[in-house]
Amino acid sequence: MNDLYEEYDVILDAREDRCPMPLLKTKMALSRMAVGERLCVIATDSGSLKDIPQYVTLVGLSLLSMQEDNAVYTFVIQKS
Repeated sequence: MNDLYEEYDVILDAREDRCPMPLLKTKMALSRMAVGERLCVIATDSGSLKDIPQYVTLVGLSLLSMQEDNAVYTFVIQKS
Protein backbone atom coordinates (compact mmCIF):
# COMPACT_ATOMS: atom_id res chain seq x y z
CA MET A 1 0.00 0.00 0.00
CA ASN A 2 2.94 2.38 0.53
CA ASP A 3 3.65 2.38 -3.22
CA LEU A 4 0.09 3.51 -3.81
CA TYR A 5 0.57 6.53 -1.56
CA GLU A 6 3.78 7.51 -3.35
CA GLU A 7 2.17 7.27 -6.80
CA TYR A 8 -0.77 9.62 -6.10
CA ASP A 9 -1.15 12.93 -4.32
CA VAL A 10 -4.59 12.05 -2.90
CA ILE A 11 -6.31 8.68 -2.52
CA LEU A 12 -10.07 8.63 -2.06
CA ASP A 13 -11.49 5.34 -0.81
CA ALA A 14 -15.21 5.43 -1.62
CA ARG A 15 -15.77 1.67 -1.57
CA GLU A 16 -18.47 1.84 1.10
CA ASP A 17 -20.33 4.74 -0.53
CA ARG A 18 -23.41 4.58 -2.72
CA CYS A 19 -24.37 6.97 -5.52
CA PRO A 20 -24.03 9.95 -5.52
CA MET A 21 -21.39 10.00 -2.77
CA PRO A 22 -18.37 8.75 -4.80
CA LEU A 23 -18.87 11.56 -7.31
CA LEU A 24 -19.50 14.19 -4.62
CA LYS A 25 -16.40 13.12 -2.68
CA THR A 26 -14.39 13.18 -5.92
CA LYS A 27 -15.53 16.76 -6.59
CA MET A 28 -14.64 17.81 -3.03
CA ALA A 29 -11.21 16.19 -3.19
CA LEU A 30 -10.42 17.82 -6.53
CA SER A 31 -11.48 21.24 -5.23
CA ARG A 32 -8.78 21.01 -2.54
CA MET A 33 -6.02 19.86 -4.89
CA ALA A 34 -3.44 21.89 -6.79
CA VAL A 35 -3.07 21.88 -10.57
CA GLY A 36 -0.96 18.91 -11.68
CA GLU A 37 -1.78 16.72 -8.68
CA ARG A 38 -3.20 13.23 -9.20
CA LEU A 39 -6.25 11.77 -7.46
CA CYS A 40 -6.90 8.03 -7.19
CA VAL A 41 -10.57 7.18 -6.57
CA ILE A 42 -11.52 3.65 -5.49
CA ALA A 43 -15.25 2.88 -5.63
CA THR A 44 -17.63 -0.08 -5.74
CA ASP A 45 -20.81 1.71 -6.80
CA SER A 46 -21.42 0.83 -10.46
CA GLY A 47 -22.81 4.31 -11.10
CA SER A 48 -19.26 5.60 -10.72
CA LEU A 49 -18.36 3.97 -14.04
CA LYS A 50 -20.53 6.54 -15.79
CA ASP A 51 -20.57 9.45 -13.34
CA ILE A 52 -16.86 10.01 -12.71
CA PRO A 53 -15.62 9.89 -16.34
CA GLN A 54 -18.55 12.08 -17.42
CA TYR A 55 -17.73 14.67 -14.75
CA VAL A 56 -14.01 14.64 -15.55
CA THR A 57 -14.76 15.27 -19.23
CA LEU A 58 -17.34 17.95 -18.43
CA VAL A 59 -14.91 20.03 -16.35
CA GLY A 60 -11.91 19.44 -18.60
CA LEU A 61 -9.72 17.33 -16.34
CA SER A 62 -7.58 14.37 -17.42
CA LEU A 63 -8.74 10.82 -16.74
CA LEU A 64 -5.38 9.07 -16.78
CA SER A 65 -6.76 5.58 -16.20
CA MET A 66 -9.89 3.66 -15.33
CA GLN A 67 -9.84 0.01 -14.22
CA GLU A 68 -12.33 -2.57 -13.00
CA ASP A 69 -11.32 -5.56 -10.91
CA ASN A 70 -13.96 -7.73 -9.20
CA ALA A 71 -16.50 -4.87 -9.07
CA VAL A 72 -13.91 -2.45 -7.64
CA TYR A 73 -13.46 0.58 -9.88
CA THR A 74 -10.29 2.66 -9.82
CA PHE A 75 -9.98 6.05 -11.48
CA VAL A 76 -6.86 8.18 -11.73
CA ILE A 77 -7.56 11.84 -12.40
CA GLN A 78 -5.06 14.64 -12.92
CA LYS A 79 -6.16 18.13 -12.03
CA SER A 80 -5.42 20.62 -14.77
